[in-house]
Amino acid sequence: MRAESELPIRERLAHWIEHLTHVLPAQAPIRDFVHHNTLHGFQHLPFAEALAAAQALSGVTTYWPESRFRECLASGRINAEDLVAALDGFGVADLDGPVVRNLTRRDILLASLKAGREAPDASRLAWLLRETALGDDPLFDHFYRQSPTEPDGLAAGSWQQQALARWDELCGRVGQTWTWRALLEHLSGEDVLEWGRSILQRHLAAHLDLGVAAWRNPAQGLGFFAAWRASAGLDLTWEMDELPNVRDEIQHVPDNPLEVLLEELPRLMPDQSLWYGYLERLSLELPGWSGMFLWRDRNPGRGDGTPVAMLDYLAVRVLLERLLTDDLLRRLTGSPMGLAELHAYYAARPEEFLVRDALHAPGLPEELQGRAAHLVQLGRTGHVDVDEWRHLAAALAPALAGLRAATAAWQMAALSRQLGLLPADLATLSGDDLAALQSCAASLTALQRGQIWLLAYERHYREQLFSALTANHPRQASPAAPSAQVVMCMDDREEGTRRHLEEIAPDIATYGAAGFFGVPMFWQGVDDAGKTALCPVVVQPTQLVRELPAAGAEEALAGHAARREKRLRWRERLYQATRRRAVAGPVLTALGALPALASLAAVTLAPGWFGETLRRWQEQYDGRVPTRMGLTAGAAVAATPEAPQLGLTDAEQIERVEAFLRMIGLTAGFAPLVLMFGHGSGSRNNPHLSAYDCGACSGKHGGPNARVFAAMANRPAVRAGLAGRGLVIPDSTWFVAAEHNTCDDGIEWYDLDSVPEHFQPALERLLGQMAEACRAHAAERCRRLASAPLRPLPWKARQHMIGRANDISQARPELGHATNAAAFIGRRQMSRGLFLDRRVFLISYDPVGDDDGRIVEDILLAAGPVGAGIALEYYFSTVDNERFGCGSKITHNITGLFGVMEGADSDLRTGLPWQMVEIHEPMRLLVVVEQTPEVLGSILERQPPLQELINNEWIVVAAKDPASGAIAQYCPRRGWLPWSGSAVLPQVARSADWFAGESEPLAPAIILGGAALPTIASFKEPQ
Repeated sequence: MRAESELPIRERLAHWIEHLTHVLPAQAPIRDFVHHNTLHGFQHLPFAEALAAAQALSGVTTYWPESRFRECLASGRINAEDLVAALDGFGVADLDGPVVRNLTRRDILLASLKAGREAPDASRLAWLLRETALGDDPLFDHFYRQSPTEPDGLAAGSWQQQALARWDELCGRVGQTWTWRALLEHLSGEDVLEWGRSILQRHLAAHLDLGVAAWRNPAQGLGFFAAWRASAGLDLTWEMDELPNVRDEIQHVPDNPLEVLLEELPRLMPDQSLWYGYLERLSLELPGWSGMFLWRDRNPGRGDGTPVAMLDYLAVRVLLERLLTDDLLRRLTGSPMGLAELHAYYAARPEEFLVRDALHAPGLPEELQGRAAHLVQLGRTGHVDVDEWRHLAAALAPALAGLRAATAAWQMAALSRQLGLLPADLATLSGDDLAALQSCAASLTALQRGQIWLLAYERHYREQLFSALTANHPRQASPAAPSAQVVMCMDDREEGTRRHLEEIAPDIATYGAAGFFGVPMFWQGVDDAGKTALCPVVVQPTQLVRELPAAGAEEALAGHAARREKRLRWRERLYQATRRRAVAGPVLTALGALPALASLAAVTLAPGWFGETLRRWQEQYDGRVPTRMGLTAGAAVAATPEAPQLGLTDAEQIERVEAFLRMIGLTAGFAPLVLMFGHGSGSRNNPHLSAYDCGACSGKHGGPNARVFAAMANRPAVRAGLAGRGLVIPDSTWFVAAEHNTCDDGIEWYDLDSVPEHFQPALERLLGQMAEACRAHAAERCRRLASAPLRPLPWKARQHMIGRANDISQARPELGHATNAAAFIGRRQMSRGLFLDRRVFLISYDPVGDDDGRIVEDILLAAGPVGAGIALEYYFSTVDNERFGCGSKITHNITGLFGVMEGADSDLRTGLPWQMVEIHEPMRLLVVVEQTPEVLGSILERQPPLQELINNEWIVVAAKDPASGAIAQYCPRRGWLPWSGSAVLPQVARSADWFAGESEPLAPAIILGGAALPTIASFKEPQ
């Protein structure tokens, strides 16, 4: 096989572009937002190594700041035992070995973690440097006085040598971790990317547009490079006119984007071996636009037919990089030059480089910072005399040395305080002792320290969960003859709904599963223009279920469609007229001002009332049409996602229903009513709406899946087929379907008119119980929302949630999966009666009869990636929302119906907005499976996808023995480790007794049940 360097350049470029799929965001257009592992391209690496690789590649932050972890330590969310266990588990060698007298390596590292290694901010450091002589901080004073504050051999030019070494190091980054733009920004403070992005983004937004743009580039069909080049010289708002001869230069570049790359890359980077690294860095400077362009390149069928090729994008990016850096170099040095020439230029001017580099030193005195910034600014616009650089460099050199000394003194003083060392103790230590102390404290890198803190943080919550499961094990019980069985989505938000329902109606049994309910399908409602996939994104459905008018309702449907079309057409015409017509636009806008103002006032002052009124008016105008489903196909056909089969055959329906019921363990003891309870979300003015919907339904609503499953399970032909397979659903059982709106806690019920009359009393009771449970759940949700009523009654909480859902100014209509932390796979008995604070995915599974683990294996393969994707996207969007997330919703601007920008000029933002993650606690998903370690171990051995997730520690797995309740945690290096902790848990009568008045995360507690059960006085322990 030939080495890559021997391949033709086109093949090499194709390989490089393919590799970019592993490092760029892979978010689909925002209307199809689905949670996934942000670092999907690094998932083949162990978690800690992947985070280190991502940080080295793009400078992202991959752990919470140590200061946040120390706040958790102070508040009890991490305790000393957690930190010791995390350090022991991290694998530092010789932790008990003495380092300085009786201080061991463990003592010093623990003290260092508690003290922190952060440098003080500039104002604090300046105060310390002024006040040390007063002795207000004797430990800092002790170390600072022992540190040299003047660079050795200043007259001999040692600082010049240090500056040259630093310059060599920065130049070496180009093509490795930096582009030309990054190097020149470091030197000049001017970021050419700000200019280049403004030039580029309008063209990118127009080319990728999915329905907003009123005008199309005539050359768009020729590809992005051709369209950009054709319009560049004619752009009426051309941003690059200041560049010499730029229009002519662009017009004379080759027509072929590959030839452009071959011309421009050698100018930027003569070493061909660094070309891929340079293109990778260039792409990562605008990860949102680069990622979306690459996603459209790789998914041509998901666009509008516009040709999208990553090669076009890279050609434009490289050309702009060269043009803009040439201009900046011309202003800095007098002429464009290559990297070797620029290296020689500043190597001959170490004084100037030192001043430019010093601007990036934290804590530099304000006076020197101002002088350096002034000189650098002058250097961008005109000549600066070399004596000015030299004079300032002479002042900066000792200041920088003093800054380093003060930072080291700060760190050592904080360490000494944690170790309990006083100045008198320090005076007895030799220089070698102090050096050993400092070396040991600094032996962990920032990434290693972050990893240890994360391990401690995760352990604290894991111990709480394991204690809760152990304490609850003897209490395991389920209704012997349930009045109803409710199957909900595994979604962590539904944990609260299930808990409140079981408190209100202890005779109801609940189940949890992926919210597509084992029915992967395309769905097309009566008002839908096309089909929509309702299944996990990794599944390609081949059946289409259509919603059709009920018998005799064809005329009503025609009237409904005509009225709806008239309403939408009128609205669209008005909208387009105000956009495009020079005279009609202003006139219509003026005429619409008064009703628009009235509407805005109503939706602002009474959003809930206005939303409900608008909905009722729309239903009254459009009319309601009774519908049925085109559910059953006569015979199976060769179907594809592009040409799906209409409906499902009897055999396919039998297979779907049987597989799902056996998976959740519902194969006998059927209640009179079985409710399939899907979910979705609904809110106003929310670009990330699909991120709140059902992740197992490709970010869509799961109600249609619930409706289809219930209809299949009620069909006599399906029940007969199930009975032939040993799964008997009695005639005394009826399946019903509904959808829970997780935003306003409302419920939409389906096909209630088809429920036989003798089930009506039970149905009425179930409707009331579900509504009451949702109201109680709304009251619990209010405790985490700052603008919600304090301790509201359930009905008041529900009204508040309706208002939030209809408020166009509401940035937090709901909190989504914020605080998700664990997943339980097992019988409901293992967690029923536990307050889990809406933090746990609950997936039903009965280990009895699954001795070979085949059922739980399917669950892990289906639910594992879904839960991991949600947890990891929330993790990364929390620890670095600027890079992994998408900032505040307040400034979001929808772009081309495929993404959001911040305002009118930014990178395309990916990930989750800050309002979705601000209360989230970033940790890896803990998956507890009710099965033996032996069975789970054998599954892991034969499933590479699970090996990647579990052995690489992207999720943490534990086994709970179905019989004994013993818990063992899986460690990829040491196997299954038995857990042996305490199992004392607070007890309360109802959930409200535990969460009332609390706004912070709560530890698990035992919920004793309804008022009919004995009440035990509640108490709360420190967390």
